[in-house]
Amino acid sequence: MATMNMLQAINNALDIAMAEDEKVICFGEDVGIFGGVFRATSHLQEKYGKARCFNTPLVEQGIIGFANGLAAQGSVPVAEIQFADYIFPAFDQIVNETAKFRYRSGDLFNVGGLTIRTPYGGGIAGGLYHSQSPEAYFTHTPGLKVVVPRNPYQAKGLLLAAIRDPDPVLFLEPKRLYRASVGEVPEEDYQLPIGEAEITKEGTDITVVGWGAQMEVIGKAVELAEEQGIACEVIDLRSLLPWDADTVAESVFKTGRLVVSHEAPLTGGFAGEIAATIQERCFLYLESPIARVTGLDTPFPLVLEKEYLPDHLKIFEAIRESVNF
Repeated sequence: MATMNMLQAINNALDIAMAEDEKVICFGEDVGIFGGVFRATSHLQEKYGKARCFNTPLVEQGIIGFANGLAAQGSVPVAEIQFADYIFPAFDQIVNETAKFRYRSGDLFNVGGLTIRTPYGGGIAGGLYHSQSPEAYFTHTPGLKVVVPRNPYQAKGLLLAAIRDPDPVLFLEPKRLYRASVGEVPEEDYQLPIGEAEITKEGTDITVVGWGAQMEVIGKAVELAEEQGIACEVIDLRSLLPWDADTVAESVFKTGRLVVSHEAPLTGGFAGEIAATIQERCFLYLESPIARVTGLDTPFPLVLEKEYLPDHLKIFEAIRESVNF
């Protein structure tokens, strides 16, 4: 296997997809010869030409509207929104067009070939306009799939699966891990299943659930818990829409406790959906209230970013309180 960081794994996945299928097209702001603001599309224009990897104007609604049109005519567009914070001008196109194309036509036409890539989340001192986690806005939208990788191996396998999936996929990339997360990645083509969570660590005392960059933070919290004799079962959802409720429920049947953590604010965050579903399915098995460890209900701060983020100490405290309830 090769050793790659997350950016290299994403670039490798795009390279494989474009080499395999000439209908795959990459576009977005600065993705051409510049290779994107994070260099995720480096050298793709050189290799595949300006007709298949090119820059767009700085108009997110136009990027996704254009992508919808391409996908409706049989192309396989991979559209990049430079930062997830700037996806909101495209919200109408994604929610009212991308997600509903197949339904409104009775499956006579669709935009299932569309993948939207965008970096999300904090940890880079980006302030309020370059740090948000908007996943919950889109998990409320039937017709989409929402996928979030936690490391280079997951990023490559899930991105290739997203590009080939028959439904439109929003692929959220944890940007603070772009270069920080490094691991072994097969150089050949492979896919990972969308809609299936992964149990990254087995345990019997409490279930801890997260996705994306938060999985690294959860890992540090679990190490502290293990030092106190608490055996944590850790689950990476990987996909938020659809999300793997069965795997989480089976784990909670065993442990009787659940902590969910994400960077996004508490109110309306996806942890609330998980908590509601699990209390419906596992109520008689719960030994303590389901805990949510999240960002705060404020705009994302710059100077106070460390205080805002749900760090390993906050998660560890939630684990400890749940076990000692």
